[in-house]
This record gives sequence, C-alpha cells and structure tokens, in this order.
Amino acid sequence: MHADVALTVALALAAGVAVQCAARLVRVPAIILLLATGILLGPSGLAWVRPAELGGGLFVIVDFAVAVILFEGALNLDIARLRREERAIRRLVTWGAAVTLIGGTMAARAWMGWDWPLAVLFGSLVVVTGPTVIGPLVRDLRLRPRLKTILEAEGVLIDPIGALVAVLALQLALSPHLLGVASEGWDLLLRLIVGTTLGAGGGLVIAGLLRLPTVVHGLENVLVLALVTLLFFLGEHFVSQSGLLAVTVAGLVVGNLKSAVDEDLREFKDQITILLIGAIFILLAADIGIADVRALGWRGLGVLLTLILVVRPLGVWLSTIGTGLAPVERSFLSSVAPRGIVAAAIASLTAEALSGRGLAGGGELRALVFLVIGGTVVAAGALAWPLSTLLGLRLAARDRVAILGAQGLGLALGAELRRAGSTVVFIDSDPQRCRQAEALDFPVVFGDALQERTLRRVPIELVGTAIGMTFNDNLNSQFAGLARQTFGVKVGLVSVDSLDGGGPPEHVARHGARVLFEGAHEQERWDVRWRQREVVVEPFEHEPTEPADDSGGSEVRPGPDRQEAFVLLTMERSGRIEPVWLGYAPRRGDRVAVAYFTAWRERALTQLAGLGWRPVVAPAGDAAGADQALA
Repeated sequence: MHADVALTVALALAAGVAVQCAARLVRVPAIILLLATGILLGPSGLAWVRPAELGGGLFVIVDFAVAVILFEGALNLDIARLRREERAIRRLVTWGAAVTLIGGTMAARAWMGWDWPLAVLFGSLVVVTGPTVIGPLVRDLRLRPRLKTILEAEGVLIDPIGALVAVLALQLALSPHLLGVASEGWDLLLRLIVGTTLGAGGGLVIAGLLRLPTVVHGLENVLVLALVTLLFFLGEHFVSQSGLLAVTVAGLVVGNLKSAVDEDLREFKDQITILLIGAIFILLAADIGIADVRALGWRGLGVLLTLILVVRPLGVWLSTIGTGLAPVERSFLSSVAPRGIVAAAIASLTAEALSGRGLAGGGELRALVFLVIGGTVVAAGALAWPLSTLLGLRLAARDRVAILGAQGLGLALGAELRRAGSTVVFIDSDPQRCRQAEALDFPVVFGDALQERTLRRVPIELVGTAIGMTFNDNLNSQFAGLARQTFGVKVGLVSVDSLDGGGPPEHVARHGARVLFEGAHEQERWDVRWRQREVVVEPFEHEPTEPADDSGGSEVRPGPDRQEAFVLLTMERSGRIEPVWLGYAPRRGDRVAVAYFTAWRERALTQLAGLGWRPVVAPAGDAAGADQALA
C-alpha cells in the first residue's frame, strides 16, 4: 500500500511538470494535455496512478494546492487597476455568476434530466472560471490592459465566491428542509466575514514579516508558503469553507504592499503553482471513470454548448451594461470562460460527499464538470487568438525602447537606436531635459518614472527594453526592475558610475537588470561633454589581429585609465542592433557605435585598436547627417 501511494504521488508530480513543458513546446493549453494524461495513467488507462490509494489524503492535497494557487493569483492583482475596472469586475463576479448558476442549472435540468438539487449543484460548480488557464492565455495574446485586467480579476475573485456557492448548494442538496436553508444562509454570511477578516489580518502579518530582512533573509519564499498553508487551514478550522476566501484576500493585501514582494517571491510562487496544478490535474483526471464521460453522450455536449453559446454571452452582456466596454470587447469576454483547477477540485469533493451520503449522481456530475472544463478550455484556446486579432484587441509588438534620463549618453544612445529603426521614448522629470529631447524629435513623457500613471503614457505595454540612464544609479535600477517585474518588459539595462568587483552592483542584480555599456561611466561628465558638443559618435568594426573563433571573443572590459575616453553604445550583429551591456563578447564582423571625447580622440582610437576595433569609413553625407542629428 505504501509503495502504491508513493508511486502515485511521484508519478503525478513528474507527469504534471513534464506535460506542462510539452504543452509550452507545442503551444497547446496545458490543461488539455493534463486531463488526457491523467486519464491515460489512471485506472481507466494504464493504472499507474491510483488516486483511490490516497484515501482522504487526496482531498487534503487538493485543498492545499487550491489555497496556494488562489494566493498566487491574488498576489498578482493590482488594486489600482482593479479600481479602474471596478464596475465591470464587480458585476461579472456577482450578476455574471448568478446568470451562470441559473443557466447551468437549467441546462443540466433540460439536457440531462437531473432533479433540481443535482442540477443546482452542477450550476454552482461551473460558476468559477480558471485563473490558471486565463493567466497564460491573456499573457500570450497581449490583450489591451483593460481586457487583461478584467479577465484576470474575474478568474481569481470568482473562485472563492463560486466555492462558497457550491458548498451552499451541496448542503442544501443534503439537507433541503427550510431550517437547513436558513442555517446555510447564516453559515454563508459567517464564512464571508471570517474569510475576509482572517485574510486581511493574515496578509498584514505576512507583509510585516517580509519587511524584517534581518529575520527572514533567505527564507522569504518558504515562510510565505508555510503561512499561506496555515492561514488556509485556520480558516477551515474556525469556519468550514472560509479558507479559500482568506488566502485570496491575503494575496491581495501582500501583493499590493509594494515593498513587501520581490521578483524572487513571485517566481517561487509561479513555480510552486505549476508543480501543484500539474499534480492535482493528473490525480483528479485519473480518478474519473472514462465510461462515465462517454455515457454523457450528446446530452453532455448539449450542456457544454449551452454554456458556451448562450449562458456566458448572456451573463457578460447583462453584466457589462453601462460599463463603457465597447461591443467588440464585450464580444471577446463572451467567448472566454475556461474552467480550471478550482472547478475540478470542488467537483471531486462534491462527488465524494454525495457518495459518502449514499446519494446517486456524484460520478455523473463530476464527469460532466470535467467535460465542461475540457470543452471550455479548447473553445477559449481555439477562439481567443483569431477573435482577438480580428477584433483588434491585441497590443502591438514590444518593439519600443524607454530611456529614463534625456541627457548626454542617453540622447546619443537613443539616436543610434532610432537610426536602427526602433521607436525610442524618453522619460524625465526635468522640463529642460524634456525640451532638449523634443528638439531632437524624440517622443517625451514628463513625470516620475516610478509612478504607474507616468509609465502608462509611454505606453509601457509596448516597451521591450527599459533603460535607466539618470545620474542616480539606484533610481535607474528601480525603474528597470519596475518595468520588468510589474509590466513584463523583457530587458532592463542600467547605467552605473562604478562596478562591484568588476561585476554588476548588488542593486542592479537584485532587480534582474544588466549593466549598460561595456562598463561603468560617469553620466554627469559625459553630459557636460555632450552639452559642450565635445562628443562624437562613429561606427567601428571588430577585426582582431589574432585569430578568433566565431563563438565570440573576450568580454569588453574597461581599463582604469580609459573608461571615460569612449563608450560602446550599440552593437550590430546579423542585421540586429541593440544596446551594448556588460559582458558583451564581440565577434569578427560585429559593428558598434562608439561615442568618444573629441579631446581624447587619439587615445580612444589607440585603445579601441588594442581591443580589435577598426573605424568604418562612412560616406561624407552619412557622417554629416549623423553629426547634425546629434548636435
């Protein structure tokens, strides 16, 4: 028995991660492959994974996994964004949920011929959508921020609400008398109060502990995981079924105390979520009788199509009246409502409860819910991409460069990137520097680069590279870190005045950024030279005198006596031009744009020649054009 339990858990963990890796490779929603793999490995297939061997432990694992998943989802919700779309989100998780409950109930009653208690149970189980499915979907689609916020918020916030409704429906199915109805109404209110209060308090405690670096340094991730688990089971201990609401509220609190959560914690939570989602779906899918799914036949398909084509569109259109959403946005929301891990977990728990009371219909109910999960995920995956493109709801590619600091080397770098075809936007809080960049025909955003409202005017959703080039190294790092961690900008580059033992300073590494240029440079000194028109930018090509392999030469490192004679701004390789960063290893044929101090021209040329760089002789017209653009 022990060996069977260990094998079941080990196979579920390994298969869950492996399947999600394969899903990324073939670009298929992971949940589809997880369901298929679970059925294949379960008793209806190879019988390698046997959830029945876990007994009651299966549902303890499910509870733990769902709690962590909901906390992770709430952790990534920004309250400021939620407030902007508050009306649409509030209506979707209330009116929309009510429409889904009634519509799902009627569909099960009409197509399956179930009695009312079982039909209501089904309607309550399909109220929830799937944050673990919606999150990756909207990120891949790069939807407009408004739609992205609404879909992500609905997926996270409706899960604890749907779970509470499902528990209420289950209790009413088990005890349908009037006294039971009154008792469950009171219990629902109590769950809401306890879950919200406990979650808010628990979130503040977690955030407070994260602010004590001397106490929790290096243990932040495991500390949060342990406290989230404890918070969930405390909620369940005091008032049954309040734990999910508690961890969701706690995630919102922790995630919106800006200084409390860093990138490492978010990454850790993402990885734990991936591990748990994979294992739970494998276990739950393996527990389904494939014969039960086949037995649903055309009736099950009728329920699925009713939910997709009638119930969801009706719920969205009623919920979004007067919210300012355009018809195309409402149409897209109507097409995306995949169910996920929470629906699967609660359906399994409900089926087990019905079986424990000796009531029929649990297996058929769970089979229909899993059919809905698979069908809605396939529909969302198939429709979302072409529909969002057809309706014009996707953002353009991340091809912009945002530079914080419209001065000296920043303007020189911006000019080279623009010459290469990139759209360059400057951000600065100094009006004079803004006017200086505008005089060179650059788009400029005036304001504090650490404020979201400033970055929205860039707009940050179209930025692929964020570069910090002010005179303040820490500000540069904070800007690059904010752009990467909060807004998904892929590349963050930071100019620094000094290195730490030849490598990036700690504040740069902490924010996941790279050091800009080939090393440290004094921005203020170069700004003075720039304003005095003592900086020239010329192209150079890498032609080392010694043989070099094509994999790359030695890193370009600044020497103590030449780091301010010149700066490598951009590099071109295979037709691609991008900024130079610390650790760049040139290859034969690479081209770089070099800014050098005119008074030290000979020194700069000599030092560059020693590194294998030779000037590229440009036509006189091009050189004149470059000088004019930089003047």
